[in-house]
Amino acid sequence: MTAKDTRTADDLLNAVGPAFGKLRRTSLLEVENPISAKDLSRTLVLNLIQEHNLQPGAEVTVGKVAELLGTDPSVASRMVSENIKAGYLIRAASQQDGRRTVLELSPQGEELMTRFRKHQRDAYDYITADWPESDRLDFARLMLRYVDSLETLKDRGLAKDA
Repeated sequence: MTAKDTRTADDLLNAVGPAFGKLRRTSLLEVENPISAKDLSRTLVLNLIQEHNLQPGAEVTVGKVAELLGTDPSVASRMVSENIKAGYLIRAASQQDGRRTVLELSPQGEELMTRFRKHQRDAYDYITADWPESDRLDFARLMLRYVDSLETLKDRGLAKDA
């Protein structure tokens, strides 16, 4: 059992931003079947494409990757090209507009993402191994709720369009 946290509400809330920053800078722990640093960075693009392609009628272009990443199209193009060269992405003709090229995960890309999801779960289990099960599940529920709230910011009028 850990000691009771005595920080004030303001202290806790002010610490959230730096904690997210630390999560972003810290790679996942090397657990069984680790993901290489190179593939770890590739999963950022693959995840966006995989999630977006789940939406009915959605097609992902390099421009859409740039928009979703909030980055310059030339940066997104380099990231996409790297994934294509590695065999994780394929270009395909748009079913909505034959003049456009869309991006899809290759079978190797799907396999990498399956391995990455397992790696994420293993890391979560390892990091929280000494937590009570109720804390592990509460944290998971709250993190998912937080992410769901991010998705609805525009609907709530709280996010600005880029």
